[in-house]
Amino acid sequence: MGQNTDNRIMIHACCGICSGYPIELLKEMGYKPIVYFCNPNLDTEEEFERRLEAQKIVCMYNWVDLITEEYRHEDFLSLIKGLENEPERGKRCDKCIELRLMQTVQKAKELGIKKYTTSLVISPRKNFTKISDIGVKVCNGIEYVAIDFKKNDGFLKTNNLSKNLGLYRQNYCGCEFSKTHLD
Repeated sequence: MGQNTDNRIMIHACCGICSGYPIELLKEMGYKPIVYFCNPNLDTEEEFERRLEAQKIVCMYNWVDLITEEYRHEDFLSLIKGLENEPERGKRCDKCIELRLMQTVQKAKELGIKKYTTSLVISPRKNFTKISDIGVKVCNGIEYVAIDFKKNDGFLKTNNLSKNLGLYRQNYCGCEFSKTHLD
């Protein structure tokens, strides 16, 4: 990247665990990551706060800025109305991802950031191609940077970092419906 190039990239972060390695990789690639914590899907405000605290630790560790959206679970619930019984990784999840990425695009536009990505794709339970397609679909003039953070042991690296930092570790994606599909 050239010296005069705006190297900022907004990274939507679902949690501290998933964002640790992606932040490091983006920095290695020459980007200046700005973390956006926007997760109205989380089932309780307590869960939101626990994940936010872990995210703050990761951001301090990596010396990156963190922008936090307020917790508005009703936004998620109204969006997925009628999809509550969908299986994990189905239509409900697609809508959830779409909501969070649309909000990321909106925040990037507000800040004049021209690129964005998401830490969601690091999970082995998430479909990289599907999430990338959603990222491109909702980009609205902001470039979606599709990086498969799982590659080169990314999931292992992010988990090791989270263990080293003593981060809160959740065992479900986040919404109340994902709790019934723990596998």
